[in-house]
Amino acid sequence: MQGTVATFDAATRSGLLLLDDGTELPFPARAFDASGLRLLRLGQRVRVETDAGGDVVRVTLPTMP
Repeated sequence: MQGTVATFDAATRSGLLLLDDGTELPFPARAFDASGLRLLRLGQRVRVETDAGGDVVRVTLPTMP
């Protein structure tokens, strides 16, 4: 699934995504760390990977494999 970065705190490496259906989805530092990214910008499009429980496990750019 994909969404847009609504908030991102570089100090905690966590934030909030706004999914395409309007749902807000928080993501923890471990999901950001799993991406290999160094920074996210507000409004940036991202791809979201979740586990079976719906928790975010990875946030990446849509163009990244």
